Amino acid sequence: MNSLQTDDTHACVATIRTLAADVVAKANSGHPGAPMGLAPAAHVLFTRFFNANPTNSKWFNRDRFVLSNGCALQYIILHLLGYKLSIDDLKAFRQIDSLTPGHPEANHTDGIEVTTGPLGQGFANGVGLAIAQTHLGAVYNRENFDLINNYTYVFTGDGCLMEGVSSEAASLAGHLKLGNLIVLTSAFLQKDISIDGDTAVAFTENVEQRFLAYGWQVLRVDNGDNGLAAIYNAIATAREEKGKPTIICLRTTIGYGSKQQGTHGIHGSPLKADDIRALKSKFGFPPDQSFYVPKETYATYQAVALRGAQLEAAWELLFAEYANVYPNEHAELARRIAGKLPEGWERHLPIYKPTDPAQASRKLSEITLSALYSGSADLTGSNLTRVKGSVDFQPPDTGLGDYGGRYIRYGVREHGMGAIANGLSAYGAIIPYVGTFLNFVSYAAGAVRLSALSKHQVIWVATHDSIGLGEDGPTHQPIETAAHLRAIPNLDFWRPADGNETSAAYLVALETRTAPSVISLSRQNLPNLEGSTIERASRGGYVLYDVEGEDLTIVSSGSEAASKLKAEGINVRIVSLPCWSVFDKQDREYRMSVLRSGAPILSLEALSTLGWQKYSHEQYGLDGWGASGPYTKVYEKFGITGTSSSLGLLFENTHYVWFEIPDVLGILSTNVDRKEAAYICVHIPLLQTSIAPSAEVYAAWIDARKASCGIHGHSILVVSDDRGPIVKPIKK
Repeated sequence: MNSLQTDDTHACVATIRTLAADVVAKANSGHPGAPMGLAPAAHVLFTRFFNANPTNSKWFNRDRFVLSNGCALQYIILHLLGYKLSIDDLKAFRQIDSLTPGHPEANHTDGIEVTTGPLGQGFANGVGLAIAQTHLGAVYNRENFDLINNYTYVFTGDGCLMEGVSSEAASLAGHLKLGNLIVLTSAFLQKDISIDGDTAVAFTENVEQRFLAYGWQVLRVDNGDNGLAAIYNAIATAREEKGKPTIICLRTTIGYGSKQQGTHGIHGSPLKADDIRALKSKFGFPPDQSFYVPKETYATYQAVALRGAQLEAAWELLFAEYANVYPNEHAELARRIAGKLPEGWERHLPIYKPTDPAQASRKLSEITLSALYSGSADLTGSNLTRVKGSVDFQPPDTGLGDYGGRYIRYGVREHGMGAIANGLSAYGAIIPYVGTFLNFVSYAAGAVRLSALSKHQVIWVATHDSIGLGEDGPTHQPIETAAHLRAIPNLDFWRPADGNETSAAYLVALETRTAPSVISLSRQNLPNLEGSTIERASRGGYVLYDVEGEDLTIVSSGSEAASKLKAEGINVRIVSLPCWSVFDKQDREYRMSVLRSGAPILSLEALSTLGWQKYSHEQYGLDGWGASGPYTKVYEKFGITGTSSSLGLLFENTHYVWFEIPDVLGILSTNVDRKEAAYICVHIPLLQTSIAPSAEVYAAWIDARKASCGIHGHSILVVSDDRGPIVKPIKK
């Protein structure tokens, strides 16, 4: 170890602290206290241990770093090391379109592995990164070819360790004996500060004892403010432990060096100008010079970057030699690192005919799952996520599996599972899928959201997708969950109706490298539908059953799409819409051909109707909770049976009339989808009238619409028609 008690070393630590003060002050927003307190640990880690190449931030065997309590610290370190982050980028902290947003974002800033900020997520991502290295090393490393051997380092704080997701992930990491995971925290060994003030008002547990109970190695550094040698020794000891993850508890002072050090005032507010000047004077820096970096600091970090480039060059030579000795393994690993799927993999997707036996879509999913890295939250037998021949990912000494296994037993830890899967995806060379009931994806909502924001390719196998799960009742029936997931940007929510649609969901999910997918699957058996194909379903929506001169189009997803409602006197067309977001990406001509004008469109789904207004004129679904009972009886209770009597229920006391209002586009003040032509569909209770509304009703509605209010008993929807005026009543 080179001496850590040199002027250059102290200047480097002071640089991190003063830059943290300047960055937050310039933005007038942020958290200066944490980076000022953690500066010594960051300097020791990145200059003495961390292996990475700033000129190639995607070198596969680099060490991974996660700043779980996201702040400006990581940006400062990345800049000093020479990543694509300039001093001007630091000055643009928290500004529009900058490379330094309020919290670190993966796939946005060079060198950022995972998106953090929502507390606890980064900690759990770190567990996923460590699992990925452990697994890939077990699969591809050979004697004399230790290709994949990196460490994962996580900085975390008191808030992260209070969040339940970190407890879930830490518990699993201890069980899995992840010796490549090293966490550094100042939580609970200082006068800890959160937004509410001293953490003692809400949290007084012994964190060290908690992690010992999880099966971690626990180390302590009592002088985290200046004890660089002690920090070095702790990290070195952690790296020597191969059978346990390690947490290093640092006694530090938040905002060290500031007049407000150790107080709530330094946590989430910029330092005042006089405090910043005093801070710089204390460390021997020019007090009136902002964003000052001594040339010695740059030189120290440039030497670290050079070492990283040399490490990558040596690794590339080793990988090339590996190709000579193990050509098949090399080819497969190279393909996976490049993010490519096996050639012709899609030809192995199962194809179904209407004559094939009805099966639950969760069973159809099981048939497809054979090439992914998987796991389930204690629902393996229900989700059908563990395919035949799978080996569990377990410590070899347990006798339960080995580290080459592809199936993770997450236990009852949905939130931890989702956040760990994000880490698996972020590592590379792995496409993770995870499984639980659709309803319980809600437990993992924070992780799912960050998956979409971070562009992680994580596939959720979400079974028991509706009231069709039956007897478990409203507590388990996910009435509102689909609407929530469909609303998340950059997430594809699939609800397939049969085997071909299930295969299509996996086809698109596996080919979509920059978004997560949730595949919602039924518990009950579903017939394989005439008219469904993988090709058609992969467009997100298509005409399942077509007729000419239809009186009505029904658009639906999942099990409800199997209903061909042919009531007497009603000519019905059926559209299956298994994935809204994929359908929305199709060209306008195709979308308008599927949801064509000429007749009203009714959505039908055994879930909340929220969101279906974009694709239909009227919606039928559930406006409350489900019910407990055999699933066929539950469907009957809510009038969703696929019979003519249920169609009658849909149209009970309802009359549709199409009529022309020439100036409707000028009347409407809101941007309503499908309003390209000037036609209105008015829905009126039959008890009130059974004929088209009069001119007086038109005028009354126009006046009411202008006043931004409605008419009692009327709901008015804009539709489009490209073929001319329509006056076409729907008969009961």
